[in-house]
Amino acid sequence: MKYAIETFDLTKRYGDFLAVDALNLRIDKNSIFGFLGPNGAGKTTTIKMLTCLIPPTSGTAEVAGYDIKKSPNEVRQKIGMVPQLVSLYGDLTARENAELCADYYGMPSELKESRIDELMELVDIKYAENKFVKQMSGGQKQKVSVVASLVHQPEILFLDEPTIGLDPTTKSVLWDLIEELNENGHTIILCSHDMYEVDLLCDHVGIIDQGLLAAFDTPQGLKDDILGDQKQTDDLNISEIMTEMEEKSEADLLSSFHDLKGSILEDEISNAREISIMISNLDDDMMQILESLPFVFEVTPHPSGRVVMNISNSEDAVTAVISVIIKNNGNITSISTQDPSLEDVFMKVTAKKEMGGE
Repeated sequence: MKYAIETFDLTKRYGDFLAVDALNLRIDKNSIFGFLGPNGAGKTTTIKMLTCLIPPTSGTAEVAGYDIKKSPNEVRQKIGMVPQLVSLYGDLTARENAELCADYYGMPSELKESRIDELMELVDIKYAENKFVKQMSGGQKQKVSVVASLVHQPEILFLDEPTIGLDPTTKSVLWDLIEELNENGHTIILCSHDMYEVDLLCDHVGIIDQGLLAAFDTPQGLKDDILGDQKQTDDLNISEIMTEMEEKSEADLLSSFHDLKGSILEDEISNAREISIMISNLDDDMMQILESLPFVFEVTPHPSGRVVMNISNSEDAVTAVISVIIKNNGNITSISTQDPSLEDVFMKVTAKKEMGGE
């Protein structure tokens, strides 16, 4: 079995509403997969089908090697689920909740007790095994929920917003736990709106929007795609501009920059990239030069000598800015750029285009 999960035109309809539209998705075994999507995009419906809570309208999927339509009981034996709202019995202790789940799966008593002890040690909750769940903190409840979901040794673990509402320290502990579970052979399906969390933990990310798989790649691959999507136009080729810089006088150069700046496309300005440069000898002349560059859309100076600029997202823009500063005797002491984040990817992929004035 190469894939932990593989879907084949997986589809779900509710009357005339198409919630999931012929979804084809492959999730590698022993990986951490981030599943993202805006509210109403079809993410929850997909998870419900994969966990055999609802049947698909058409198509199917294989989970841990079993078909969700032909072998739902076998699928259930191979998966665990930690829901967003912890579904534990508040009047039972942590251990009693875990034992209840073990009994549900028919685990032998001798195996049940040792398995619960092992998991409680793993998630560091054994100290509270006899504490009632209703008396526990949010982080403690999440740990108990993980124990209960893993007691039957599932191959695949679904986590739905596992750190929502938790403090940063508890979040970090659970992140370490997720990575440790993955290292121990579990495939993790992480549903989260915390983009930092997904970027930090996941090997691959899938974004579903309006029932369709809108994007799929590694977190870095998705971020790199944003940069790659910004193609240079015939009117603005940074390489050509740099060549012109070497051939023209400073006065002609500024005039050329002014003319070229008027040809900047509006969408390129909206997708500008931020760069921060410390120039120890920053003065008004240097500011004027930077503001005149066609690939620089906004310049904000700071008293420290740092200049923050929104520049073209083209490959050569950063090099061109640095070249201009050096060419004009600027002394650069530090440079930093703000690259696209996974949140930028999410916003771009799921952005709704206005159609027909709607």
